[in-house]
Amino acid sequence: MNNISPLAHVSPKAVLGDNIEVGPFAFIDDDVQIGDGCKIHPHAMIYRYVRMGRNCQIFPGAVVGAIPQDLKYEGEVTYVEMGDNVTVRECATINRGTKASGKFVTRIGSNTLIMSYVHIAHDCVIGDNCILTSYVGIAGETEIDDWAILGGGSKAHQFSKVGCHAMVGGMSKINKDIPPYVLCGREPISFAGVNIVGLRRRGFSPEVIRNIKDIYDTIYFSGYNISDGCAKVEAGFPQSEERDTILNFVKASKRGIIRAYDTKVKGEID
Repeated sequence: MNNISPLAHVSPKAVLGDNIEVGPFAFIDDDVQIGDGCKIHPHAMIYRYVRMGRNCQIFPGAVVGAIPQDLKYEGEVTYVEMGDNVTVRECATINRGTKASGKFVTRIGSNTLIMSYVHIAHDCVIGDNCILTSYVGIAGETEIDDWAILGGGSKAHQFSKVGCHAMVGGMSKINKDIPPYVLCGREPISFAGVNIVGLRRRGFSPEVIRNIKDIYDTIYFSGYNISDGCAKVEAGFPQSEERDTILNFVKASKRGIIRAYDTKVKGEID
């Protein structure tokens, strides 16, 4: 049984699951699908062509499914697809996909937290178990892999990629790809080590974490360029899921990955 406020606007063409709560002055448009157990808070807005999984929450002022902020958009039918257990906090915005990208959809994975005032632009792909902290801005066609965390106020350039289990410091300018498992920050954004605390919390063994660290030491601190460093890793480290995840990400990067922090540029003393 659903609990829908008489002050809410819910289109008769929307498809709602069971045990859904819709607060006063919320707006749910035509052609919206909402899974079981979702809560749409007062003054939240869900526009057309949104597909929402189970047990999601959309907080006041959030806008999901507005048309893309892209001049190439011509009114075509495109989508926002959201997994289960997604929380979208106050005044966050998630735009639909575009035809021009060839994707037609913006995707949000399950168990992801989108904090207040976050903007997710057209055709972005956000993985499972991600956290986008308040005021993060994700430009079009950005990809954020599973378990990544973006610190408050970070801004991602169009087409950027952030690898799984990465943690990006607050206020960062993401203009290069962020490899998996790393910590990064500073200005310009730079590799700052392995996300050891995050990996421990997610059950990675000390041996696996050490192996990830040794891989990145080889890539960043052994005197090789990135390509040669990856070749040394491929030749010198036994096959593992983590090794292959790192190598595949780096090889597929079109924007290039972040570099190690250069203290000489900033004039710092070791």
